[in-house]
Amino acid sequence: MSSTEDLDYPKTILQYNSGFLVSKVIFTACELGVFDLLLESGEPLSSDAIATRLGTSTTGMERLLDACVGLKLLAVELTQEGALYRNTEISNIYLTKSSPKSQYHIIMYYSNTVYLCWHYLADAVREGKNQYERAFGISSKDPFGAMYRSEEEMLKFMAGQNSVWSICGRDVLAAFDLSSFTQIYDLGGGGGALARECVSLYPNSTVTIYDLPKVVRVAKEQFVPPEECQIAFHEGDFFNDSIPEAELYILSKILHDWDDDKCRQLMAKVYNACKPGGGVLLVESLLNEDKSGPLETQLYSMNMLVQTEGKERTAAEYSKLLEAAGFGEIQVKRTGKL
Repeated sequence: MSSTEDLDYPKTILQYNSGFLVSKVIFTACELGVFDLLLESGEPLSSDAIATRLGTSTTGMERLLDACVGLKLLAVELTQEGALYRNTEISNIYLTKSSPKSQYHIIMYYSNTVYLCWHYLADAVREGKNQYERAFGISSKDPFGAMYRSEEEMLKFMAGQNSVWSICGRDVLAAFDLSSFTQIYDLGGGGGALARECVSLYPNSTVTIYDLPKVVRVAKEQFVPPEECQIAFHEGDFFNDSIPEAELYILSKILHDWDDDKCRQLMAKVYNACKPGGGVLLVESLLNEDKSGPLETQLYSMNMLVQTEGKERTAAEYSKLLEAAGFGEIQVKRTGKL
C-alpha cells in the first residue's frame, strides 16, 4: 500500500522540474514588452494585435499569453471576435517598467546574467567557486570585476538592486528605530535606492553612499538626482581604502557576497571607524538556525555560490561576525520580506 505522501511525490517533483519553464515564460514576456504594451494600450488586445505590435509570430505569442494566463499574470476574456488579453494587478504593479515598484530590471538581470551562471551549478558545487569564467569567459577571481565587466552590465545590476529596494527598502529601514543616527554611511550603496528610502523615512539624516568610483559615477548620472541634498558620495574600495567615521553604517546585501575571513576583515574596519555609541545595520536574507529554510534563502545561497565568494547565513552566524569585530547589543528582526 502507498501512502498519500508517496502518491503526491511525483507531482511535487514535476512542479520543481517545471520551475525553470515558469521563469523563462516570465523572462520572455518581460523582454518582449507584453506587460508594457497592455498597460499602454488601456484596453484588452488579441494575440494577433499583440504579436503584430511586438513583431513576433502569432502562434508563439498566443502560447506565451496563455502561459501567462495560467500564471495569473494575464487575464483572458473570450468574445465573439476571439480571446482578448489584459494585465492583472500583479503584472501592472511589478512587471511593467513604468511602475514605481517594477521588478522588470531585476528580472532582466536574472534572465541575461544569473540564469547563465546557474547553467553551471553542478560545476560550482564540484569546485566551490563562482562560474563567470564558464558563463562569460572572464576571470572569476574578482567577483565584482566580473559582475561589472561592462558599463551596461553594471547598469543592469544597479537597476536590478534598486528594484528590490523599491519593495523591501522601507521595511528593513523601519525594522529598528534609526532616528537617533544622523550621519550614516551606506557601504556598497550602489544606485542609492536604499539611501533615498532612508532620508525619506529619517528626514534628519544624511546618507553617504560609499562605493567604487565607476559605481558612484553611474549612480550620480542615472539614479540619484542632484536635488537629493541629503545624499552624498564617497569613492573607494572599502576593503583596501579607509572607511570614514560615522554614527551608523548600513551594509545591505554586502556580507553575503564574501567568505567569513573577508567579512571579519570588513567588520573590524567598520568597528574601528564607528563613532562611540554608533552602530551597524546589516540587511540580509536569514537562514533558519538549523538551515532548514526558508527555501528562498537557501536558493539565494546557491546563487552566492555561482556568482560570488559568499553565502547566506543564520542570525547566529552574523552575530558571531559582529561580536568578533567588537560590536555588542546585537538585535535581530525579520521583516517577512525577501
